[in-house]
Amino acid sequence: MFGFVRLSYCQWRWIRGTLNMAFLHDYVGVRAFSKLSQADVDQQYEEAVQTLNCLQSNAATLQRVRQDRGMLLSQNVPSTERFLKRVGVSLDDIDKLCVIHIAGTKGKGSTCAFIESILREHGYRTGFYSSPHLVAVRERIRINGQPIPKEDFTKHFWDVYNNLVAEKESEDDMPAYFKFLTVLALKVFLREEVDVAVLEVGIGGEYDCTNIVRKPVVCGVTTLDLDHTSVLGKTIESIAWQKAGIMKPGVPIFTVDQQLRPAMSVLIERAKEKKCRLFVVPPLESYGWGTQPLQLGLAGSVQYGNASLALQLSQYWISSQLKESSTNIRSASTPSSSYEGLKVAAPFTLSDVELCGLKSAVWPGRSQVMSCGPFTYFIDGAHTITSMQACVNWFLKTASHHTPHDAKVYRVLIFNTTGDRDPESFLQLLAPCNFDLAVFTTNLVTTSMSASSGKFFCQ
Repeated sequence: MFGFVRLSYCQWRWIRGTLNMAFLHDYVGVRAFSKLSQADVDQQYEEAVQTLNCLQSNAATLQRVRQDRGMLLSQNVPSTERFLKRVGVSLDDIDKLCVIHIAGTKGKGSTCAFIESILREHGYRTGFYSSPHLVAVRERIRINGQPIPKEDFTKHFWDVYNNLVAEKESEDDMPAYFKFLTVLALKVFLREEVDVAVLEVGIGGEYDCTNIVRKPVVCGVTTLDLDHTSVLGKTIESIAWQKAGIMKPGVPIFTVDQQLRPAMSVLIERAKEKKCRLFVVPPLESYGWGTQPLQLGLAGSVQYGNASLALQLSQYWISSQLKESSTNIRSASTPSSSYEGLKVAAPFTLSDVELCGLKSAVWPGRSQVMSCGPFTYFIDGAHTITSMQACVNWFLKTASHHTPHDAKVYRVLIFNTTGDRDPESFLQLLAPCNFDLAVFTTNLVTTSMSASSGKFFCQ
């Protein structure tokens, strides 16, 4: 007897992936893919990404959160723990990672990029988990500053995916896109035995998947502003409460000088509640630069606060690894004048390694200039009105240095926005740029579920 079974696209991909894993188990070690041709590596990577794209998208997740925000958010961390357990990772295993955890509205990725660069220059083996990605999903999981190779991603992906499928209790008992990648990243960092894991929060903090980490070495909060209001709340106070959720008892937390006073007030109260010490980082110019000029790998004055935060977090992390007195954080002689009892972390003289780490930091798509033949691309992103104004200021200043005096230059805006942001308010701020043409793009550029579509999943 025989019959036909109708399979969904994702079910078919799972079967293919299972066969691939059976094939791969004939080899030993992650580098077994070296026995395969590049075409085989590309094909297997493509199938892994196509299967990943079949998981619930971030947009769908956010829609569910909007419908029942409280219940779903509160279950986010426990469900992450459950999925980790199914792939053989316990909370005790996670405790073995030396984590620097970063939350905030703006500058999280840039701050993490500075931290990773500084610690890598110091000789540490770094793991870096971030979101979203620009071109390939592998960018989200980096070892020593580089996205994990296709063959490594494929091997780790099918290992995690097949274990989750085998243990699921119902058809939809699988992690969503971002949660799956969080589980994958943590397992990769454990297997790669990184010295430090730099984790960027996805959305919020209190209920974010990355908050599965119970014992980070140190935490940081970047600039806070109104964003993701449908999930985090419509006030800066509610957003600050969510971001401060990464605070842990006894773990110091550093933050930039918050321009929105209510945000800082909430951070202070949450630090007291969580029984941890809160420090504001000093101005970047106050550090000892010696004879070297202040030079960062990421352009724009908005990066100054991110760089200072990265320096303080990196210094504390290194001190903790050298078994120095982790409770003795140097603070400035005078506390913050704006908030009673809030101390400013002391600046310090930068070593050549730290100078090199700041200068060599790379974070594509942020205040980036790219030349391609006769075209010059100025690439940046903005989440909020304040960020958009900073983006405009950077463009106007930078574009003037790339404009030939004797040539006619046409300025073309390529604009895209996602989520529940107000595009009109952003576009109004772009008026001083005097664009000759504007091109508005959608978030879908392909109708196929190929690996290339992976670039458009964000969180």
